Amino acid sequence: MDPVIGMKALAAAIAIFSSGCSSIGEGLLVSKAIDGMSRNPEMYSKLRSSMIIGAALVETCGIYALLVAILIIFVM
Repeated sequence: MDPVIGMKALAAAIAIFSSGCSSIGEGLLVSKAIDGMSRNPEMYSKLRSSMIIGAALVETCGIYALLVAILIIFVM
């Protein structure tokens, strides 16, 4: 096996791990927002909009990590 192929696989694995960590972060974000909504129902609309913006930012990080992994595997 060529060492370059092994390094590509390792780099892709690290990028996918980053995507998985992003998913964990998104789950924590949503759980804390729901916890805040249940404790203080008056803040529902403000918490919901902040949660959606935060989830979108976290999700884009995961998508970028997946894109990097695909580029490493197929382009380089």
